Amino acid sequence: MTTSGERATTTSSAGAGTSTGGERPVSGANPRRQLRPTDVKRLNRTWRRGTEARLALILESVTGPFNIGSIFRTAAAFGAETIWLAGNATPPTNPKAQKTALGTDRLVEWHEPVPVGEAVRTARQEGYTVVAVELTGDAVPLHEAKLDGDVCLLLGGEDHGCSPASLEAADAVAYIPQVGRVGSFNVAVAAAIAMAEVRRQEWTSMGRP
Repeated sequence: MTTSGERATTTSSAGAGTSTGGERPVSGANPRRQLRPTDVKRLNRTWRRGTEARLALILESVTGPFNIGSIFRTAAAFGAETIWLAGNATPPTNPKAQKTALGTDRLVEWHEPVPVGEAVRTARQEGYTVVAVELTGDAVPLHEAKLDGDVCLLLGGEDHGCSPASLEAADAVAYIPQVGRVGSFNVAVAAAIAMAEVRRQEWTSMGRP
């Protein structure tokens, strides 16, 4: 198990001159230029201070190393505290996963793969509501799902999605609406959309536009 107690920040360039959720970046004389790294860090600290709810993930049999690396990088950017691997999920220490994780697995606590039922039980014991991201008959649109409080998102593998056992164990199921003629999202993209929605709901409830 690789652990880190610190909440992650990202130092990638922010969209120049745009306001992020009501927080206007410091941009000097030209508001349309890219932010300097110090300005990005200052902006990230502002958002981190206004974020209280815990976020976690369960990755069930996500085997693509590039997907695993991308999910870890996004999880670190959104301040996820824990990632439980389940089934035959690939660990982020895989050399190919590191090409997209870029070392961000050091910023998120993660656990070696266990049966998905065990991962769900552990997440619940730690106070999380487990929400599977999947298309089922009772799934609600992601933007209508109740994602307040401490949320653990459950995502299934590239080929078959969430297993029947994981769907039965989850507290709720949500899906990402689509309008194009495409059957599904890439799992790393789906994880990013879901994490962004969890944070958006929290920030909106706190009065941050």
